[in-house]
Amino acid sequence: MTMLSRVMMIAGEASGDLHGAGVVRELKRKRADIEVFGVGGDRMKKEGMELVFHISSVSFMGFVEVVKHLSVIRKVERELEGVLDARRPEVVVLIDYPGFNLRFARKVKARGIKVLYYISPQVWAWHKGRVKKMKSLVDRMKVVFPFEVDLYRREGVNVEFVGHPLVESLGEVRTKEQFLDAYGLVADKKVLGLFPGSRAQEIEQILPVMIRAARRVTAMRSVQVAIGVAPNLGAGFVRRFIPPESGITLVENGTHDLMCHADAAIVTSGTATLETGWFGTPMVVVYKTSPFTFFIGRILVDVEHIGLVNIVAGRKLVPELVQHEMTAENMVRAIERMLDDADYSAAMRSDLSIVKSKLGGPGASIRVADGIIALGEAA
Repeated sequence: MTMLSRVMMIAGEASGDLHGAGVVRELKRKRADIEVFGVGGDRMKKEGMELVFHISSVSFMGFVEVVKHLSVIRKVERELEGVLDARRPEVVVLIDYPGFNLRFARKVKARGIKVLYYISPQVWAWHKGRVKKMKSLVDRMKVVFPFEVDLYRREGVNVEFVGHPLVESLGEVRTKEQFLDAYGLVADKKVLGLFPGSRAQEIEQILPVMIRAARRVTAMRSVQVAIGVAPNLGAGFVRRFIPPESGITLVENGTHDLMCHADAAIVTSGTATLETGWFGTPMVVVYKTSPFTFFIGRILVDVEHIGLVNIVAGRKLVPELVQHEMTAENMVRAIERMLDDADYSAAMRSDLSIVKSKLGGPGASIRVADGIIALGEAA
């Protein structure tokens, strides 16, 4: 039996870095001498991964934005191909980030190297026909939503539902008293949480509108506002968008505490909607991108809802404001109802309880690490 010695991993976004870090940790726990290298972020590095490129080198979203940075992306691809040839990993682990990773999977398979894909590309939204193609690109598929299993199994792809890695990181939060005290918030005011995303482009498009809405809410109510700061961006970047004397609090290293203890939240579409939903916090999901990217997306995307929390639930649990509907006025109306209508807020909290059951139990990182080792050591 061949002993697994080298694993290459590619995560292109902050969420991939978070979930990939758990896998690196479990791999190193099981086999301390395994070399893990590739594209990741600070969390993966902390767990022992050697960064060939940081996620900041490749984290671009949207058709227009990707085209603008195509030369950078191609350069990264070429250099990673060189790493494949020089270091010959037994397994390449691709984490989400389909635009880049599915192209790179072809390069990997052409070299006879095994591919494990963790956190499926959202083929159920973008392109169901892509599943057929993925059979030739992926040796093992590890999915985080139970409904994804049938999509792959029908096409003969070796697939396993491992549970969602969010479950591993959402377990422990501070008490509300500890949270308020840590960030200088007060107990006699409600808390409105803003979660503008983890990409610079999202912050630029969405956060100013969130802040305008939040300031209108605080002008009429006894409400305090806090922004959950993505660790890959940092408070310095986010602070540029906050007007002086606004009284808005920045929450670093406590995003899950804010999600748990906020009375209502405005959340950029993405994984954060699932995290907020896990805590049962009433929210409105928002999203806006460039007009061209949105136009192309409308043609290609085949889902009724944009928020993951609604997609996973299979129905609209929380309101969504997308593109031209994402205005400060609409955000204010949505948040006012959550803050003022106790029955509406309670019903939303009750509906959101379904999220926990849909995400499965803990142990995703262990299952993926076991799958990597088994694939790398298979005859």
